Amino acid sequence: MPWNNQGNGGGGGDRGPWGRGGGQGPTGGNGPGGQPPDLEELLRRGQDRFRGSVPRGFFGLRGIIIAGLVIIVLWLASGFYRVLPDEQGVVLRFGEWTATTEPGLNYHLPSPIESVLTPQVTRVKRTDVGYTSGGDRGRANTIRDVPEESLMLTGDENIIDIDFQVFWVIKDAGEFLFNVENPEAAVKAAAESAMREVVGETPIQLALAEGRQQVEGGTRDLLQAILDSYKAGIAIREVKLQKVDPPEAVIDAFRDVQRARADLERQRNEAEAYANDVIPRARGEAERVLQEAEAYKQQIVADAEGDAARFLSVYEEYARAKDVTTKRIYLETMQTIFAGMNKVIVDPGVGSGVVPYLPLPELRKQTQAAP
Repeated sequence: MPWNNQGNGGGGGDRGPWGRGGGQGPTGGNGPGGQPPDLEELLRRGQDRFRGSVPRGFFGLRGIIIAGLVIIVLWLASGFYRVLPDEQGVVLRFGEWTATTEPGLNYHLPSPIESVLTPQVTRVKRTDVGYTSGGDRGRANTIRDVPEESLMLTGDENIIDIDFQVFWVIKDAGEFLFNVENPEAAVKAAAESAMREVVGETPIQLALAEGRQQVEGGTRDLLQAILDSYKAGIAIREVKLQKVDPPEAVIDAFRDVQRARADLERQRNEAEAYANDVIPRARGEAERVLQEAEAYKQQIVADAEGDAARFLSVYEEYARAKDVTTKRIYLETMQTIFAGMNKVIVDPGVGSGVVPYLPLPELRKQTQAAP
């Protein structure tokens, strides 16, 4: 607020903001309307008051030494820093990377000699290859295909459209910050190169069906080897295929081919099932016939050997006693002939009064009919 003298110019009256009578200025002079304050006088008075409040002798040599030691201790203490569990500390000496520290309380030479960066190393980052995803505010994410990244040549000279994601983390914060200018671009370029190399050695049918895990694993290993050769300080966690299809221009024709191959595979499976049913039965039947033939052979050979042995034994007996053997053979032969015939015995040498006829069949029937 403006300062004005109030009342008369004499010694009485109200006091102004500088503690003097309304009729005197800061210098003690009188005049109509007063004078502005003297700044030099005010500064001198402030210095005098400050000196009065500080103990005597503080601004001597000892005070200067104590103040310098305090400043040095505070400067040295500023070198302590803490690295969180999900971070790594990168110590810079005049801007040059000299060391990497682990989580916990650490120390570096105070600024401006050394400084420290603490990037997060546990957060998993994602890089999309073959497509871009994004969306406007309030709208769902839109996915746009990038053909120059996704179209690749397979091992059997077919074209395939592949979109995939790469998940990675920082393995060494120092290498990550200083060995690669743009780590995300390096990961994307190396991932595309690795995928093209793996797909270039894989047939299209294998890549579309059961070979997806093989493609993912091979790409992950090759990508990690490439980044390690760059000393990028990056660890690849996972390579995940999002889309593996033929090019959109030929996808309908390709699906027709797939259906034809599925029909071919189905018919082949049916034929194999029929063959697996018929062939074992035919082999079993053949084995049965062979076993029966072998048994018949063994039976015939055994019968022939038995007949031959019997003939030889009869011949030996005949050679020793011809009459006896001849009669025995005659009797055995007659027994064999007449065993199944009806026989009637007539003895012409019986005496008179006896009927020389014995009806053996009739007697046998009567015997069988008797109770």
